[in-house]
Amino acid sequence: SEETMARAYLQGVEISASQFLDIFHHYDNDGNGYIEGKELQNFIKELQQARKQAGLVKQMKAFVEEYEKNTDGKIGIVELVQILPTEENFLLFFRQQLQSCTEFMQAWRTYDADHSGYIEADELKNFLKDLLQQAKKPYDEKKLEEYTQTTLKIFDSNNDGKLCLSEMARLLPDQENFLLKFQVGDGVKMERKEFNKIFELYDKDRNGYMDENELDALLKDLCEKNKKVLEVNKIATYKSAIMALSDGGKLYRTELALVLCAEDI
Repeated sequence: SEETMARAYLQGVEISASQFLDIFHHYDNDGNGYIEGKELQNFIKELQQARKQAGLVKQMKAFVEEYEKNTDGKIGIVELVQILPTEENFLLFFRQQLQSCTEFMQAWRTYDADHSGYIEADELKNFLKDLLQQAKKPYDEKKLEEYTQTTLKIFDSNNDGKLCLSEMARLLPDQENFLLKFQVGDGVKMERKEFNKIFELYDKDRNGYMDENELDALLKDLCEKNKKVLEVNKIATYKSAIMALSDGGKLYRTELALVLCAEDI
């Protein structure tokens, strides 16, 4: 049954990418993208039993302790990736390859080949393939396809079959990921109309793109306005990462919109 299957997977020394997804979906009964409440209690209980045989890794132990106390806790798929021993943990390995937000943005720029503002399945596949080659990890076409589909399913939160910048950015380590701070609701992300006004305001010479100084001025004001969310001493980091999306130092409207605009819902 699915029940025994999920349990058996949990015992595995390594779990393949697709088994990992099966486990997640098995415990996320209501399909809302989180394991929470009752689901989480079951998961923790079964995780502990299963890992007794395979040895409870230090990370897992800490996780179990934290969540046992935490009755209103919920765990998302990205957190789960960090504890379950997926094969050579392909998502964590992804993080090791892209240590900084700037590297991530450069990669985005390379792989969003059609400049659609999204990474589609075939672009994602090229991205993963290059990462695996860089890391000298062996893979075959079938594995690559599995990784691609799994990555899509994990991060494609609105199920449109492609990843936008902020979905993909969930792969970055949290402390690096200032893109998570640019979220709707924090007051940083803005509607298209407001974004256009701001773009025009800071594009002082009206040449249709921002240079580094114009972006600097915009970021300073954003930090001022959103002190709780953005940190003034990180402006240089924000700036170099966002400029990695630019075209030879010219940051056009569509690129900046990836960072600042609320998704067109």
